[in-house]
Amino acid sequence: MQNETLIHQFYQAFQRGDAEGMAACYHSDIEFEDPAFGRLRGKEVGAMWAMLIDRSKGQLQITYSDVKADGQKGQAYWEARYAFSQTKRQVHNKINAQFQFKDGKIIAHRDQFSFWKWTIMALGLPGILLGWTPFLKNKVRTQVRKALTRFQSMK
Repeated sequence: MQNETLIHQFYQAFQRGDAEGMAACYHSDIEFEDPAFGRLRGKEVGAMWAMLIDRSKGQLQITYSDVKADGQKGQAYWEARYAFSQTKRQVHNKINAQFQFKDGKIIAHRDQFSFWKWTIMALGLPGILLGWTPFLKNKVRTQVRKALTRFQSMK
């Protein structure tokens, strides 16, 4: 039950746009992975959420459900609605999250979603044509990692 509460705290902070509250749910050795950013560790993870919240300019809508957890693992389903900052195209991303816990915090967080569907919403025609390719996935990853590095250097 304690870990279910932790997942609820994480997503409630996300709904409020509270990146610090989200980061407080993470262990200092957090490892995060998703199709867009790839693998992030430690402070990069909290910075990623802060950057995404900052870029959304208050227009990010988060809903979540199906929270389940035991002493070691957990899961949730969540949806994000926002305008992609580079194209201003509307995105409605549907994500399955898996968690692992250590010392009362989230130590591992993996978000899974269809990268191809995301590229179609975020990029339009280039996403339709190339969203399934490793080329576009690597290009997006490189761009978001550069943006994250810039964001972290400004904070």
